[in-house]
Amino acid sequence: MIIGIKKDPEFRFLSFFLVLLLTSATVFYTRFEQWAVIDSLYFSVMTMATVGYGDFVPTHNISKLFTIIYTFLSIGTFVTFTAKIVQFTLQKDHKKTPLHKLTSKFKNKNP
Repeated sequence: MIIGIKKDPEFRFLSFFLVLLLTSATVFYTRFEQWAVIDSLYFSVMTMATVGYGDFVPTHNISKLFTIIYTFLSIGTFVTFTAKIVQFTLQKDHKKTPLHKLTSKFKNKNP
């Protein structure tokens, strides 16, 4: 599974974009909200994962606008990233089933 993930260009892009989103949001909140780096990262991850405990709230208008845009981008990316991992997991498990082994034998024999 890991080898397939590393070679998949879509997964590599999603991984890169996910890290880019988290890094940029952490830097933004550290600078504009004056939060500690760990608090900024925590808020970024909680927003991305749609948890939203409410313990940190943007207080500046620019931060609120950034959070709106960040939320749309990060939730979509997080869901797609998670779906990609599930897809690889299911493909790996699918190849182990007896039905897959049987059908793959027939597919290989017919030209």
